[in-house]
Amino acid sequence: MKNKLSQYFKVSLIIILISNSLLFSQNKYDLYQLKNETINFFKLPINWDKNDFLKLSIIGAGTFVTMQIDQQIRNEYLKDRSYNKSFPINFGKQWGEIYTTAIIGSAFGLHGIIGNNNSTKRIGFEIFQSAFYSGIITQILKISLGRARPFTNNGSKFYKPFTLFNDDFHSLPSGHATLAFSLSTILSNNTDSKILKVIFYIPAVLTATSRVYQDNHWASDVFLGAAIGYFVGEWVHSIHKESNNSNQILELRSDNSNWIIIKINF
Repeated sequence: MKNKLSQYFKVSLIIILISNSLLFSQNKYDLYQLKNETINFFKLPINWDKNDFLKLSIIGAGTFVTMQIDQQIRNEYLKDRSYNKSFPINFGKQWGEIYTTAIIGSAFGLHGIIGNNNSTKRIGFEIFQSAFYSGIITQILKISLGRARPFTNNGSKFYKPFTLFNDDFHSLPSGHATLAFSLSTILSNNTDSKILKVIFYIPAVLTATSRVYQDNHWASDVFLGAAIGYFVGEWVHSIHKESNNSNQILELRSDNSNWIIIKINF
């Protein structure tokens, strides 16, 4: 467990940057765009309005309230360990792994490039971008807070801040839940089907459940991780949606006294 965090962070960063440089180095959705949008992302708090601060307060309050019942929830899960290696629990864990995000994001990106499909290339770009931003936030909080994982049996209120290389004290927030909800949010936002929008979140819910059930995280850890992944994914998708809309120009042209509307897409 000792160097798990540093390995996780290095591997995830390398995969995301290499995948972006290889898959999205053509015109739109490349590293140049990633750089500009990354700067805008980390400048967001400067321009937050009351609604943004309200969301932050709700997330903070939800995490704090859940913390009060973390131990009780853990006790309930520990009563029955028969599902520890079941398919739903293991599938949930895999959905939150960095390689799942890398594989799915790369698949969309490759499809977009090979098939000259800008929509699927954008989805791949969004998957990597959301994972990158939410992963950074999560890792900073993990190191800064230094919360002990439940299996250490130190209790839900034991913290050892700024522990860099001991993953036993990187419980809050859950990295798996962060990546799972980041991925599910991007996929859900890129479909018009209401049924699929719901279905895409099922694996993420299984991820959150598996992390608590397998005693790797407290319930409040997965709550905060899920919130980070969700809201970052929402923002990433929204900026590209606005960009796509702004790149549609309506030109009016008169032809024999009749107005013709020409829609130009870039």
